[in-house]
Amino acid sequence: MLPRTYEITFTGRADRTLCAQFDDCKVTTGLCTTTLRAELADHAALSGLVQRIAGLGLEITHLRLLCHNQPHSQEPNGVSGVG
Repeated sequence: MLPRTYEITFTGRADRTLCAQFDDCKVTTGLCTTTLRAELADHAALSGLVQRIAGLGLEITHLRLLCHNQPHSQEPNGVSGVG
């Protein structure tokens, strides 16, 4: 399975100590939220990240798949398709 990029937003603005808990993610803080962006290998990795967030007592407000990284395939008509 190819990696997928996810964005997970939770309530509250993470301070430096909390951001350090997610050093494997790109962390963006907003006024009242924090968003993590991570490239994850599979569903188990996504589940682990969600459990890590929940284990810290944080409330997830949004989770979305940003990019489903699949190789391009050549279509019979010569147009490259995206999976």
